[in-house]
Amino acid sequence: MGECVWGAVLRVVAVQAAWALCSGQVRYSVPEEAKAGTVVGRVAQDVGLEAGEAEARRLRLVPGGRRASVEVSGASGALVVSSRLDREELCGKSAPCALRLEVLVERPLRVFHVELEVTDINDNAPIFPAAQKNITIAEFTTLPGSRFPLEGASDADIGANAQLSYTLSPSEHFSLDIQKSNEANTEPELVLTKPLDRETLAVHRLLLTASDGGRPSLTGTMELLISVLDVNDNAPQFSQSVYKVQLPENALEGTLVGRVNATDADEGSNSEVTYSSTNFMPASGRDVISVNEKTGEIRLKGALDFEEVNVFNFRIEARDQGWPSLSGHCKVVLEVLDVNDNAPEVRVTSLSVPVPEDASLGTVVALLSVRDRDSGSNGRVRCWVWPSGPFVLEATLSGSYSLVLREWLDRERVSEYEVEVRAEDGGSPSLGGRVGLRVPVSDVNDNAPSFSQAVYTVLARENNLAGAELARLWARDPDEAGNGRVSYSLWEGALGGGSGSWGSGTGSVGGVAASSYVSVEAESGVLRALRALDYEEVQVLQFEVRAVDAGEPSLCGNATVQVFVVDENDNAPALLSAAGGGAEAGSVSGEAGTLWAWASWGSPSGQVVAKIRAVDADSGYNAWLRYELWEPRGKSALFRVGLYSGEVSTARALEEADGPRQRLVIVVRDHGEPARSATATLSVSLVEGGEAALAAAAGSSSLLARSLSGGESGSGPASAAAATNVWLVVAICGVSSLFLLAVVLYGASRWAPRAAVLSGPGPTTLVCASEVGSWSYSQRHSRSLCVADGAAKSDLMVFSPNFPPPPGAAAKNTQPEPPNLLDTVSDSSLVAFIPVTQRPFPFPPLFCCPLGRCCCDTGSVPGA
Repeated sequence: MGECVWGAVLRVVAVQAAWALCSGQVRYSVPEEAKAGTVVGRVAQDVGLEAGEAEARRLRLVPGGRRASVEVSGASGALVVSSRLDREELCGKSAPCALRLEVLVERPLRVFHVELEVTDINDNAPIFPAAQKNITIAEFTTLPGSRFPLEGASDADIGANAQLSYTLSPSEHFSLDIQKSNEANTEPELVLTKPLDRETLAVHRLLLTASDGGRPSLTGTMELLISVLDVNDNAPQFSQSVYKVQLPENALEGTLVGRVNATDADEGSNSEVTYSSTNFMPASGRDVISVNEKTGEIRLKGALDFEEVNVFNFRIEARDQGWPSLSGHCKVVLEVLDVNDNAPEVRVTSLSVPVPEDASLGTVVALLSVRDRDSGSNGRVRCWVWPSGPFVLEATLSGSYSLVLREWLDRERVSEYEVEVRAEDGGSPSLGGRVGLRVPVSDVNDNAPSFSQAVYTVLARENNLAGAELARLWARDPDEAGNGRVSYSLWEGALGGGSGSWGSGTGSVGGVAASSYVSVEAESGVLRALRALDYEEVQVLQFEVRAVDAGEPSLCGNATVQVFVVDENDNAPALLSAAGGGAEAGSVSGEAGTLWAWASWGSPSGQVVAKIRAVDADSGYNAWLRYELWEPRGKSALFRVGLYSGEVSTARALEEADGPRQRLVIVVRDHGEPARSATATLSVSLVEGGEAALAAAAGSSSLLARSLSGGESGSGPASAAAATNVWLVVAICGVSSLFLLAVVLYGASRWAPRAAVLSGPGPTTLVCASEVGSWSYSQRHSRSLCVADGAAKSDLMVFSPNFPPPPGAAAKNTQPEPPNLLDTVSDSSLVAFIPVTQRPFPFPPLFCCPLGRCCCDTGSVPGA
């Protein structure tokens, strides 16, 4: 037993000796919150290790039971901060805060004790247990001087950094008193300095501030909420002052909205609470929401409608059963959530119809309002027009649209539009609405009357009845009502033919306007003749008919009317004054319906004795004349007449036995149906050859003298023989003069430049003769072409209708005149036929007279 005790003692002594030999103590100090990497001390140097020996002997820190936040650097052997140093976390309120560490080295193994003191800095502010403290003080029953202990603040720091002082916000009813429980701790107390009046101020709010002794000083605050109570000093208290609930508007009746709960700290009847609802905003909430007075459950008793009310605000009162009873209140906010249960509503607020067809682009046709009672995307509406047509929707204000015109209107194409304005919201599923619009288009006078033809060609026979219908004109106006009601009127134009001026634009013949010949009925457009038409007076009536509508302003259209008068055979041939045929052809003179001619005895067969000239006022075949010799039966024919030329020639040689005088009756007939005729009496005197020439000259001179003096001429060849000697001298002088004149003209024609002479339009009396007869045209537009080339060639005359081309058709119908239209015939026995185009009625062929000169006189009739 004794041996064991001594053994134990020896072991203890050995351990203490080993500790004394191997152990050493090093002290360091570092402030808290030092940054990582901060060098605390040179451990290797302080424990006596040489440079570089710390790493070789594996100098290291032995981990303890808690995080040290420091470590030994193996290379330098320094003790450095490795992580955040928080004195309050490591040591709490202990002072000083010393960390005991062990440093170990090998070869040989040694342990060094290091003590690390973490010094405090003022890094913690004072903290109250609560940010707000509620204090209830009964009015008047609590006397001044009453004390109400307050919980002090705490500061995690130590020393001067943890020494606290308190201040109270200014108040006339309260003050602050500091009580020291010991040297380190102080306790603040709230002291009532003036009685409270709940009716004056029911709640007092004060601010208690705690400041520590650090540099700089840190502070903490706590709000003191002091409620002044009446009797029954504990009122029911709700768990929440405001309850917020959300429900969709399609929630069913009886749905549980929520539950409120209020407690009363009192006991007995003072803690029994009943619930009731008050202050509904809007007032209609009373019909929708109910509150159970026992349980505080809130339920729906009516339908919700977001579009009517989207938020219900009301209060719930919890009242105890004390005397007097105390109550508590809470506020409930019920937010109604929208669902897409309303389709867009489209209404027409203004409609301006009918729309005139000349309305400008951008004209507002209608104003519309579109409303969707839903909200958010459920209430966002998209609108459009269907079918779009000439209209488009333009947004003006929120929910307001204008139906405006984007294309030009044409009532004649579309007189009325049926459109729909459609709207669709953005809900899911989306809902839509629509409204139909009827937009009639009103007419404006934008279409002028138009005739079916630009030029009307009308054929009218002369000697028609007055009032006869010539044609029926019609103009179309697509407008309606008065804008499309057409009236017709006659405009004066040009008249062709007759004795008036052709194409002068005066619209008159002999001073008579076209309206004196024809008229147009204003309503029906019927063209009627006012009087009988006479082809010999006018051949063509050209005028304009105007169609005017009843619009404002009125529009008009024109059409050219050409009335061609068709000739009737209503004129008999008329004989013209006779003309001599020259010395060889005998001579002709005449008076008092008898024609005189002289022929010499011995004239051969075929000798022209005289030429009968006649004219017919008609035209065409009605003016184509033929000549016939009327002979008594059984009498041998001494003379003959050309069928169409009117030339009287001998049928055989004349002899003295035939007697001194021959009386011939010549009948002139036209080709009309029925034919008309006239007769001429030709008295042929047979004389010697020389006497015949003198008789021809004497006959013409005596005829002129008799016409001037009015005296009577000789009644036979006896008077002519008496003046033979006198007239013989006159004849010789005249022949000489004519010969000299012919020589001069011949020389002039030889050296003069060859040219063609074109005569212009003018009033003419035209007589053309050939071997087949003669005819005349009066008041016709003619062109005479004479070619002076020194050779015997035929002269040509072209006749064209005397009326201007229709308006607008001149350029279209004008064609170059064919070069072979006019032909010159060298053989005088040939006759050239020239066609006349655009003739509305038949004409006989036109002939060229083969006389070696221009055979058509303008302005006068040969022999007149």
